[in-house]
Amino acid sequence: MTDSQLIREIKDGNVQLYSELMRRYQRKILAFIYHMLKGAKLELLAEDLCSETFYKAYRSLHSFREVDASFSTWLYTIARNTVLSELRKQKGNSVSLDEIGEVGLLPVASSDSAPEFRLLQRERMTMVREAINSLPEKQRSALILREYDHLDYQEIANILGQTVSSVKSLLFRARNSVKLQLEPYFGDSPMLEEFEGMKMR
Repeated sequence: MTDSQLIREIKDGNVQLYSELMRRYQRKILAFIYHMLKGAKLELLAEDLCSETFYKAYRSLHSFREVDASFSTWLYTIARNTVLSELRKQKGNSVSLDEIGEVGLLPVASSDSAPEFRLLQRERMTMVREAINSLPEKQRSALILREYDHLDYQEIANILGQTVSSVKSLLFRARNSVKLQLEPYFGDSPMLEEFEGMKMR
């Protein structure tokens, strides 16, 4: 059943089908929210804000119109607005939180790699994450949506309320900023080359 069919069924009263919509998008929305929160060290709020996002979407589903946007684009927009609202509330607070488990967004070394190699890879992944998390919010959101969620430029533009050309500009600045932050540490490392390869997509 497509998203459109599910939504029609839910609007017709089969509300139990909303759990299927959640199953399809929960992991991606949670990962997106986690990355948005990480720069402010509020990632432990990710699950709560993910639940809030799906609750808001459910409450507003009657107003969703597919001619305006796809369901996934609409859902990402709600998620982003929910996070920004929380960040505004938290602004000025200095919160120290423990690291939480990985959400599977970045590649990891194969299990048969030497422990030293895995440790080195993990350190480099941490640097990549920190570089991305240091970006301004719109650049960070655009980069996450493009590289991790593989959305097209128009979808990202709809979510961020930008034009396609603005999204391309945000991505260009984001990638350059991350590259400049990582170059002193990675040099000619294949990992930096892989990151550079993002420009081709």
